Amino acid sequence: MILAGDIGGTKTILALYEVEGGNWRCAKKEQFSSSAYQAFNEILDLFLGDVEQVQVSAACIGVAGPIVDGNCSTTNLPWVLNQTKIGAQLYTRNVKLLNDLESTAWGVLELPEHNFVELNSHAEPQEGNIAILAAGTGLGESIIIWDGTKNYVMATEGGHADFAPGTEQEIALLHYLREKYPEHVSYERLLSGEGLINIYQFLKKNGWATAQSEIEQQMAKRDPAAVIGEAGVAGSDALCVEALNIFCRIYGAESGNLALKCLPYAGIYLAGGIASKILSFLQKEAFMQGFLAKGRYRPVLEKISVKVCTNPEAALLGAASYAIKQL
Repeated sequence: MILAGDIGGTKTILALYEVEGGNWRCAKKEQFSSSAYQAFNEILDLFLGDVEQVQVSAACIGVAGPIVDGNCSTTNLPWVLNQTKIGAQLYTRNVKLLNDLESTAWGVLELPEHNFVELNSHAEPQEGNIAILAAGTGLGESIIIWDGTKNYVMATEGGHADFAPGTEQEIALLHYLREKYPEHVSYERLLSGEGLINIYQFLKKNGWATAQSEIEQQMAKRDPAAVIGEAGVAGSDALCVEALNIFCRIYGAESGNLALKCLPYAGIYLAGGIASKILSFLQKEAFMQGFLAKGRYRPVLEKISVKVCTNPEAALLGAASYAIKQL
């Protein structure tokens, strides 16, 4: 039996897979609210508690945070994970922690074409590197290196690189965010659920439009980022619509930044919890405008495929695939 996991700041998903020959099927899968637990081992105990006589031969878990010597201090949770301790809990030495964007990358390589939607109508994909970006609770980035024969996945913490404004409006947004985050304004402060809220609050403070009391009431009761995204996609609130426009342009700009750094001629993939939910907005002008606004290198980017991954379990499937094929 293989155990796979996807640990994020909002939710943790665990699954058990039975492997027979070259085939594998999910025997059990469960989702947990990450913030409701003090440590990962509590979730693992709960998940395995009602499964009788499970012998886990290997486990791979994608975690939102940097992996150093088999350890991870999670970025958006007060958890510390250790491969050896997880292995002791599972009675196996075959345990691997991956950065969540590493596991997402392995998942993207496994998924069928119908799980993706192309944003660049002029794309001419070819063999080469691939770039992955995933905006959700945070912003993750990874690179798949192609050596002409085989793919290698490289984790990064590129989502924490400095935000570079590209318009006068974004310069004002940076000044606004520097008041909130005086030491460092990263792309994650904009391209995440928290980021969408930051953009909305900036527009509200600067009088872009009058805030609707109904929207404000909903934001007080539920996840504010979800409310903003839903109202923006529906076109029912001017502040939310503009917040999504800015979000998409900046998402495009950072996707273009990553593209210039690794030249992903085989494509860029947008995963994570936000992209598929705002797909109709990503298909409008703002994203590709931001992506292509690279001066002399616009012609290079015009041919690079940019696809949205619509499968929400790419990271989990990637962890399972890694465990089965490499552990």
